Amino acid sequence: MLVAAAVCPCPPLLVPAVSAGAAPEFDAARAACVTAVRALAEARPERLVVVGPAERSGRGAHPAGTPGSFRAFGVDLAVRLGTPAEGEDAEEGDGERELPPSLAVAAWLLEYAGFPPLPVSGLGVGEPLAPERCLTAGAGLAAGGDRLALLVMGDGSACRSVKAPGYLDERAAGFDAAAARALGAADTEALAAMDPELAYELRAAGRAPWQVLAGAARNAGLTGRLLLDEAPYGVGYFVATWT
Repeated sequence: MLVAAAVCPCPPLLVPAVSAGAAPEFDAARAACVTAVRALAEARPERLVVVGPAERSGRGAHPAGTPGSFRAFGVDLAVRLGTPAEGEDAEEGDGERELPPSLAVAAWLLEYAGFPPLPVSGLGVGEPLAPERCLTAGAGLAAGGDRLALLVMGDGSACRSVKAPGYLDERAAGFDAAAARALGAADTEALAAMDPELAYELRAAGRAPWQVLAGAARNAGLTGRLLLDEAPYGVGYFVATWT
C-alpha cells in the first residue's frame, strides 16, 4: 500500500561535491528535495523503494547496501543505498555491482536529509521501458499490505534552451508544463498517458520512473504538492510530494 511518494530530479550536480563552484545554483532544488524526503518519513512508511532511470532497458533491482559512486563525474565520493539486513549480501540481486547515477544521487539524498533507517531497495528503470510495463511494475510494488513509500528520481526535458544538452526544442516547455501539473496534482492518469516517444526525443529521463509512480499510486488517494519547477541549464527539474 503506497502511503507517500517524493519526486526529485537526479542530476549529479545536486551533490555539492560534484557541482563544486556551481553548488549555490542548486540550493533551491537541494532544499526542496530535503523537504520532500522528510515528508516521506512523516508518513511513517515501513518500507522505501527508490526508483530512477537507468541506461539499460527493462528493470534492474538493487538491494539494500548496493554501492554507488560519483567517480565517473570526477569526484571520489562513494555512497550506499541504505544498509543490508543482517545476513544479507549487498552484492546479491540482478548482478549489477553499482547503482546507476540516478540511484546514487538518491542514496546521497537520503543520507543528506537524515532519512530514518528503514528497509530500502532500489529499482533502476530503463528509459525505453513501455508505459504498460512501467505501470505494471508500480502496481507490483504497491501490492503488499505494508506501508510503502517511493522516492522517484527523474528529470524533465533536456531541451529548454540552446545551451541545454539536447539543444532547444519548442515542444519542451509544453511537455514540462504538463509534467509539472501532473506531478503537482498527483494525477496518475496524466502521467500514465505521457508519450514515451516524445519524452525520448526531448531526453526526459523521468518519464519511465513517473509512470512507475502512476502505477503504484492508482487508487491510493494521495494529494500532490509541487515544491519546485525550474530549468537550470535548460533541463526541467521538479520536486513534488504525494501524501
